Amino acid sequence: MSPPDETHLDLALSRSVVPRSAHERADAATLEQALADPGTRVLELREGRTRLRDAASTGLALRAPDADDAGRTPWFLGRHGGTAYLAVDVGPSHDGEPDHDGWVSLREVGADLDDVEAGLLTTATALHGWHRTHRHCPRCGSATDVVQAGWVRRCPRDGSEHYPRTDPAVIMAVVDDEDRLLLGTGQPWPEGRVSVLAGFVEAGETLEAAVAREVMEEVGVQVTDVRYRGNQPWPFPASLMLGFRARAVTTDLTVDRTELRSAAWYTREELRAGVEDGSRTLPPRVSIARVLVEEWFGGPITGPRAVR
Repeated sequence: MSPPDETHLDLALSRSVVPRSAHERADAATLEQALADPGTRVLELREGRTRLRDAASTGLALRAPDADDAGRTPWFLGRHGGTAYLAVDVGPSHDGEPDHDGWVSLREVGADLDDVEAGLLTTATALHGWHRTHRHCPRCGSATDVVQAGWVRRCPRDGSEHYPRTDPAVIMAVVDDEDRLLLGTGQPWPEGRVSVLAGFVEAGETLEAAVAREVMEEVGVQVTDVRYRGNQPWPFPASLMLGFRARAVTTDLTVDRTELRSAAWYTREELRAGVEDGSRTLPPRVSIARVLVEEWFGGPITGPRAVR
């Protein structure tokens, strides 16, 4: 691991500054008082998306509570400067079909929000995904009740409590002795999209071991000098991305075609040329993958396919 005093990466989704005030969650009055306070700010979510204040804004359309919010089972996100923040799932559009007109995702706007709103939307997106997919007790199958201001689901039959899950995943910039960066194209991705390698941490595994295993499994490369670079939530739906840099001991590539369509080593000039001529697409700025790539590159990479 890298030394503790090393400067870590500046990551878009790690900028939360709103205290979560977890001690308030157990008090049933917390939500009641927040819903009754016109100063409370409410973040609406629909199909994992939210709204901006206006077409020209990069700020969220936070609003005061309305009469319907209590029935939407709001989630308490925290309190900042005396202001309570809630999130609610407003459900699908009136016709039941997905309605994305005017609604944006965290992927699209996370890098452009300020520190307060980036943290709020990251947390709300994670809770939204968890509530939508974990409505029943994994022990007995009973429908669970939402308690603790949206942070716990309790089974009324066996009394078990269930909490939002987080799946740790490693993501790594692998560089060889010629200072080339290893990039791959995932099987589901469009042709030309490239990124650093990543994978989930397995049971009983250290982070460093996960880095080495994933690189070996996906491209057959042995690595050493695994150095921690930072982490950020990635609630799509429930990951925590732990970023690393590693040095390649071997460079011959044996690509696992079940995971990757292709993989290759890139010099800075090769990557710049690919982005500029449109043959290569980079991950969006909100991702830790893009930050790892640009840290190696030495600065921002611009071009027609350098996705924001």
